[in-house]
Amino acid sequence: MLKLFWAPHTCALASHIALEEAGANYTLARVDFRANEQRKPSYLAINPKGRVPALVTDRGTLTETPAILAFVAQSFPKALLAPLEDPFAFAKMQAFNSYLCSTVHVAHAHRVRGYRWADDPAAIKEMQRKVPQTVGECFALIDEDMVAGPWVMGSAYTICDPYLFTLAQWLDGDGVDIARFPKVADHSRRMSERPAVAKAIAMELA
Repeated sequence: MLKLFWAPHTCALASHIALEEAGANYTLARVDFRANEQRKPSYLAINPKGRVPALVTDRGTLTETPAILAFVAQSFPKALLAPLEDPFAFAKMQAFNSYLCSTVHVAHAHRVRGYRWADDPAAIKEMQRKVPQTVGECFALIDEDMVAGPWVMGSAYTICDPYLFTLAQWLDGDGVDIARFPKVADHSRRMSERPAVAKAIAMELA
């Protein structure tokens, strides 16, 4: 059975939603960041990076959201969460998820994890000040050039959709109005209506 390690208000929600969409048999293990559980030896033995998500499988542990999402899509092909028969379309999907991981998430992290890049409080404050601009620019690009509509890749729902939905939930905290991005706002609304999304969110709030 699969086991997903997660924490509230993190990108682990994307993997959680994907597991629900796939109809996977899985369990959840919450990592309490407030208690610094992600740095304890017991969790570092599972994920030495000290972050979430981490997905324990019968072949070992996977980390990094794009990798976990691709694994779920390929492990449950009947769920149709990725264009598995089209290498170019699959690569386009991976390119989108990689952008969310390497650029959008990092821009957001400058608000809440500035200590990763600087020790000077003034430098951290300056990073935080710029977050609304950098995150806003990322989502402007997504809205204008990346979301085909009605889903990220077009007519087919894929593993890109829970990932975009998850990061879009952080916009308000980053000082960015989602209304600036009509495609992203509509996408978030429709995602919220999906039973798997509602279930995953309810499980994490329980």
